[in-house]
Amino acid sequence: MRVGVIGGGQLARMMIPPAVALGVELRVLAEVEGSSAALAATAVGDYRDAETVLAFAADVDVVTFDHEHVPQDVLDRLVASGVAVHPGPHALAVAQDKTVMRERLSAIGAPVPDWARVADAAELGAFLDAHGGVAVVKTPRGGYDGKGVRVVREASAADDWFADATDGLLVEEFVPFRRELAQLVARRPSGEVRAWPLVETVQRDGVCAEVFAPAPHAGELPTEARALAERIASELDVTGVLAVELFEAEDGRLLVNELAMRPHNTGHWTIDGAITSQFEQHLRAVLDLPLGETGPLAPVSVMVNILGGPSGERMPDRYARAMADRPEVKLHSYGKESRPGRKVGHVTAKGRELDDVVARARAAAAFFQD
Repeated sequence: MRVGVIGGGQLARMMIPPAVALGVELRVLAEVEGSSAALAATAVGDYRDAETVLAFAADVDVVTFDHEHVPQDVLDRLVASGVAVHPGPHALAVAQDKTVMRERLSAIGAPVPDWARVADAAELGAFLDAHGGVAVVKTPRGGYDGKGVRVVREASAADDWFADATDGLLVEEFVPFRRELAQLVARRPSGEVRAWPLVETVQRDGVCAEVFAPAPHAGELPTEARALAERIASELDVTGVLAVELFEAEDGRLLVNELAMRPHNTGHWTIDGAITSQFEQHLRAVLDLPLGETGPLAPVSVMVNILGGPSGERMPDRYARAMADRPEVKLHSYGKESRPGRKVGHVTAKGRELDDVVARARAAAAFFQD
């Protein structure tokens, strides 16, 4: 079995161990030499060029993704040539454009913040007037990790974005929320779906910093979130892992914030904390193999991202001390150079008491952050 992954980032890298375990040959189309996924058989090329992608896909059984940025015309060429593409172009279109995402979620009755497509400052001003003078503006395409998102209180606050937005901008109500949550599910083409426990996520400067699994003090939310994510996966015909990022609003609403149709940062804890990791499950799903059990291996798992990395050093320079002081914590390096704010790795700790597990995970991550 041969799986081709478009994108050479850390998500492709973390597919390598389960691919080896399953006897799957993993091939990667990376953007640059020396990518995180260079441990796999890796080609370098432009994922926006149809001929490059078709040549890469010529001898794999299925194509999947490390990111959602492959243009629709390239995806359509792949499908037309007979390549199995999971998730398919129709599903990825929803993840590629936030306005399309809001349209589709609204059409299937999924709970989302009040939203509109706005073409200019006047329309943004009208939305602000109708929503208490504050809103969230998003560029429909390309934003991630806090990029392309702006809280605005004046109609002119997005003028620079309007200048480059041929199809307008997405504006949403500003949602006061208690916390952010994430529900991950996996779906295979035959329709089988499995879900992991609902998790709580902690964002800093728009970047996922910590994940607590399962989400503490969640009450009936896990049942609601699981049903919602499974319905979205089915309605949108998603194949592979689907991450549904959620707000638990102060007024009690559970609202969909974003979707990702691939393994996701909020699911990294599953490598060490679940019976089947999101990366193994994604490979099973895109190959239409029976899905694995998703139950937790411990009462509590906590993942902490290593952001930035050690200044002027490589992460391995600090392995000896970190591993000696925290031998029970699992470390994952992404093979990246240190850079302020960059995700260069993560750590995962497991145990029985949330406060203890959080403290141990944070202490381990601190070894690699200046």
